[in-house]
Amino acid sequence: MKDQFDLIAEFREDQGKGASRRLRQTGKVPAIIYGGGRPPRALMFEQHKVLKKLENEAFYSSILNIQVGDKSQAAILKDLQRHPAKPIIMHMDFQRVVDDVEIRMNVPLHFINETIAVGVKQGGGAVSHLMNDVEVSCLPKYLPEFLEVDIAELELDQMMYLSDIKLPEGVEIPMLAQGEEHDHAIVSIHVIKAAPVEEEAAAAPEAAAEVAPEAPEKD
Repeated sequence: MKDQFDLIAEFREDQGKGASRRLRQTGKVPAIIYGGGRPPRALMFEQHKVLKKLENEAFYSSILNIQVGDKSQAAILKDLQRHPAKPIIMHMDFQRVVDDVEIRMNVPLHFINETIAVGVKQGGGAVSHLMNDVEVSCLPKYLPEFLEVDIAELELDQMMYLSDIKLPEGVEIPMLAQGEEHDHAIVSIHVIKAAPVEEEAAAAPEAAAEVAPEAPEKD
């Protein structure tokens, strides 16, 4: 069962960098909601409540319920700006969701059976995640929280691609419609070769001795 995310918001009238800075100083997050055939509206949220919601990975790929007063609006998170050094959300962008209009969202990839994959268990390789999320297109009711990728049968020196992902009902990957050259690799198994550190370390003193000048003889 999917998590339900409710966000309590207030409308804000003041806009601009100065107004947003003043909001953040009072513990608020400036935001905007747009789309759905309606004009954009400026919103604000409680900073500490937003930070708590963001701890859940599913928040980023779910239909959110934004409540303003006694009204609510389904929306998705389209952009999030964080402070580069502090745990502060600088700004958030939301897109309104309409039931019969497709949306595009990035959803995380969850790789399963990594430890028992053929290339790991029999080949001694290591798994490399080449993509951690992928953009999907679907109606809001079909939006998956994540896409599961089973790599149990993946052998050494092999890769899996976007086209190998088993998609749930009503979900598409727009990139695949652009041609085979956009069917990017998402995961691989290879043997990771360690650098010959010990040999290099042993050779270093010998090389240093060859180039070091001779010490002058004492009187």
